[in-house]
Amino acid sequence: MSALGNSDLIALWEAGSPRHGLDRSLLLGALARPDLPTARLADLPLGVLNEALIRLRSVLFGSHIEAWVKCQHCGERLELVLNTDALLSEAIESDARPDLEIAGFRFRAPCIRDLAAIAAERNPDSAAQRLLGLCCVARPADPVVELEPLLDEVEAGLETLDPTAEFRLDLACEVCGHGWSAPFDIGALLWEEVAARARALLGEVHLLARAYGWSEAEVLALTDLRRAAYLDRVSA
Repeated sequence: MSALGNSDLIALWEAGSPRHGLDRSLLLGALARPDLPTARLADLPLGVLNEALIRLRSVLFGSHIEAWVKCQHCGERLELVLNTDALLSEAIESDARPDLEIAGFRFRAPCIRDLAAIAAERNPDSAAQRLLGLCCVARPADPVVELEPLLDEVEAGLETLDPTAEFRLDLACEVCGHGWSAPFDIGALLWEEVAARARALLGEVHLLARAYGWSEAEVLALTDLRRAAYLDRVSA
């Protein structure tokens, strides 16, 4: 895994812009895990993919993350400061995750292909049930045993087996005191940062091309320091 050049970053943004958020995560995952075939990424346990995206974020933009969230109660904009090392504190070195066995059922860890299959579900309970159905790889011989009463136990077990499959942040509003738990989607955050950087670069290309007649390739070939120096002169 290595840092992207400016042209490559813009190409990544261009390729991912018309795609679904899950597809964008796979595009980023292909950069984070060049050792794996692209088709394999969609079947990785979610925690493995998330860990790879966090490491990629550290390579591209550093370990310090500044984000924001809106308070559910009063709407106040709250700033968040996160760190990639802290997010990886529960990372598992292996790509493998053990199966979970409960009451004769056996479940594998969810993957992004499963999330794509339930993306159209609007009811959270229906989505959760369908997701567990997709992850169920073996059922008890006794047909009387039902899965639905075990849902909470299965979800808790899968969280233990793949702790980085979903990140949740415990938040408290400094204005109204409201507290809640919010999901943190590293794929969505990283894509927003890639898109913001790509748009900024295109803005710089526009200014310098108009001022000096340079091509996009010539502008992007400049080092960040030299490009910033030219931009200072253009805006002076």
